[in-house]
Formats: sequence, structure tokens, C-alpha cells
Amino acid sequence: MRSGIRVSALNLALGYVLFGIAALVCFAAPLWYAWQVTIRDGRAEILREDADRLAEVFDHGGAMGLAAFIDARVGLKIANERILLFTDAAHRRLAGNLGAWPRGIPDRPGTYTAPVELRGHRSEAVFVHVALPGGYNLLVGRDVAKFAPLEARFWFGLAAAIVILSIVGTIGAMLIRRELLSRIHGIRQTVSAIMQGELSHRLPTRGGDDELDTLSQTINRMLDQIEQLVHGISNVSNSIAHDLRTPLAELRSRLEELSVTRPPPNVTFAELEAAVADVDRVIRIFNALLRLAEMDTGMRRSGFVPVDLAHVGTEVVELYQPAAELKGIAMSLQGSKPALVAGDPVLLAQAVGNLVDNALKYTPLNGRIAVEVSQRGDGFTELAVGDNGPGIPDRDKPKAAERFFRGDASRGTPGIGLGLSIVEAVARLHGGALRLEDNHPGLLARMLVETGAASEAAGAA
Repeated sequence: MRSGIRVSALNLALGYVLFGIAALVCFAAPLWYAWQVTIRDGRAEILREDADRLAEVFDHGGAMGLAAFIDARVGLKIANERILLFTDAAHRRLAGNLGAWPRGIPDRPGTYTAPVELRGHRSEAVFVHVALPGGYNLLVGRDVAKFAPLEARFWFGLAAAIVILSIVGTIGAMLIRRELLSRIHGIRQTVSAIMQGELSHRLPTRGGDDELDTLSQTINRMLDQIEQLVHGISNVSNSIAHDLRTPLAELRSRLEELSVTRPPPNVTFAELEAAVADVDRVIRIFNALLRLAEMDTGMRRSGFVPVDLAHVGTEVVELYQPAAELKGIAMSLQGSKPALVAGDPVLLAQAVGNLVDNALKYTPLNGRIAVEVSQRGDGFTELAVGDNGPGIPDRDKPKAAERFFRGDASRGTPGIGLGLSIVEAVARLHGGALRLEDNHPGLLARMLVETGAASEAAGAA
């Protein structure tokens, strides 16, 4: 794996350099084309203007005057002088610095490129051929090699830029490769530690907002969730062994006593009913754990539909109203406006029912319970259930939503310690949270549900 990572990082570094060189070449190619076109057109334009001036000399002084003018001009030996040739109709030389009519230049006027012999060496030249009255011909040319130094400088500059880019790019690429391998090494060490069972290890981050830091933070959140699930499974296993032992032991004791004593039918049926109650309690524990497992894996998200949380609260309050009246508890519902959220209506109803059921268990006679549904301004909808019972001590609030947790106030009440765990899991599944606060006196349980995706769910429905 180490060699594979190095090859990938090296390829990335080389690709960085090659990409820079390719970009430079792509930039230089149109520049070179523009240079060629500009030089060619500009050179032809200058030659045509020179030929027009010589044609004017011919118009004023005739063939002899133009021949004398050209010979005088050639005699001055001006640096970078034009290539000049003045001939008669048979292409016999009359004046100029070119010995004979170049091959490859036809009789018709125009701009041509042809090889010529200049000062003892062959060269490529550009000519403008002008036909003069009386069959005379005029050639005005320029040696292409005159622009060779400029072209050489261009290619030298391009080559120097490629060399500099290669050196700087290689250094930069190696630094990037070194940084990348350092980050990957840290990730590999963390993953190896986690594979060996040290679940508390996390990927190193630098507090920035670059892509690797963002990825590391996302993976760390995933590892937090995995660690929580692993510890949850361990705690659940221990809790199941502890909480199921009592009803199973009671069930075995009853059945063993029935088997040994053979009591009358009425006693037997009473014991069987108690045994059935123990079995029902075990089944309720397993059903609650299965629902929690479904919510932890997010399987229930596929069934999200638009749900009016205020309507759910109304139905739950109506369902528990008779039980509240039996204890003389005043139960009220506030917030009848529609509160649309995207969620699972069954799970939401169960969560609200658990909150109201807990409030009924711990609210004293002639107490009060208030249920309120409100839409907050931070993208969440809140369902709060408050009572005036004993509440939960501050030291137990962080643990109250743990599975099978039973506080001091709940020791003498029926239950399996999964009610608030289910509420917390439902809230988390819906993008929210469960918050437990003091109601002075009593407990105020706030279940937050995210409302940001409610309109999307409504449109999908």
C-alpha cells in the first residue's frame, strides 16, 4: 500500500508539471501564429509601399531614370537594404543588387517566396512583383533570414520559460507530494489504530477549510457515530442481560413452582397470567430495541412524508386525556396552528406519546401537564411537554436518554427505561434533538424536529 501511495503522489507531481508546460505551450501557440501573420502581412505591406514609390520614379523618369535611381540606392550600401531587381520584358537585368530573375517567381504580379543567391549563400526571400508599363518588371524583396534573430529570441524565451516552469513546478509538486503523503500518513496511522480497537482515535485536522480538513472532519463525525453505536451495543448487551434476567428468573420460578406444587386451577391460571405478563415485558423490550436499531441505521427515512406535528400532538393529548382525568391532572395543548415537518408519522406519534406517558407517570394527583407545539426561527419545530412532578436531577439529565437508564424517581414506577431513548432516537432521525430542562417544579422535555426539508417532502408527496 505504501508503494501505491507514493506512485500516486509522484504521478500527481509530474502531472502538475506537465499540465503547466501544456498550458504554456497552448498560450505560446496562438502567440506564435499571431507573430507569423503579423510579420508576414507587415513585411508584404512594407515591400508593396516601397514598390509603389519605385513605380512613381518610373512614371516620372522612365526606365533609365528608375535604373539610375536603383543603382544609386544600391550603391549607398544601406544596412538591411531591400533586394531590388529591375528587368526588361525578357527578364534581362537592367539594375539592382540581384544578379538574375529568381526561379519560382511567375510573370504575373503578386507576392511570392523564392530561394535566391545573396552574397555567396542561398537564402529564402519574399518578393513583390510589379509589372511596369512597356513590359518592364520590378522585384522588391526582403531576406526572410533578417527576422531569424527575433524568432530565435522567441524560441529561446519559450524554452527558458519551460525550464523555469519545470524547475519551479517540480519543487512545488514535490512540496505538494510531501504534504499529501504527510496527511495520508496521519490518516493511515489513525485507521490502523481504529482497526486495532482504539476507537477513540480521530483523524488529525488543522482547523482550516481545505478539502482534506473537510474530509477529515466528516470522517471524524462518522467515527464518533460508530464509536457511539459500538458503545451503545455494548451497553445494550449488558442492559439486556441485566434487565431480562429478572423477568426470566421470575418466569422460571413461577413455572418451576407450578410444576412442583401442582396448585388448584385458579392459582395455576393466576400464575400463568403473571408468566404471560413477564413474557410481554420481554417482548416489549425486544420490540423497543428493534425500533431503536431501525432508527440508528436510518432505515425509516425512506418513509418520510409531510406531517403536521401540531395534529399529532392533538391526537396524543386526546388519547391520554381519560388517563389524566382519572388522576385529576389538568392536561392542556397550546399551539394549534399547523406545524408541517418531514418525517415518519408513526415514530413521531410514538415519541410524543412517550413524553406524555412519562409526564403522566411522574405528575402527582391534581397536577398539570402542558403540551406545546411551536415553530422556531432556526429551522426547527419544537414539541414541548412540561409537568410539575419531581423532575430529573441535573446530574442525571445527560444520562436520562441512555437505554435502560432508571433514575431514583423511577424505581417504583413501571417501565423498561427505553421511553426517552426512543424519543431521543426519533428526534435525531428527524435532524433534531431531545433537550431536558427544569420546569420549576417538574421536567420540561423539548423535542426538536428539523423543518428544512418539509416543503421538499410535501412536493415529493
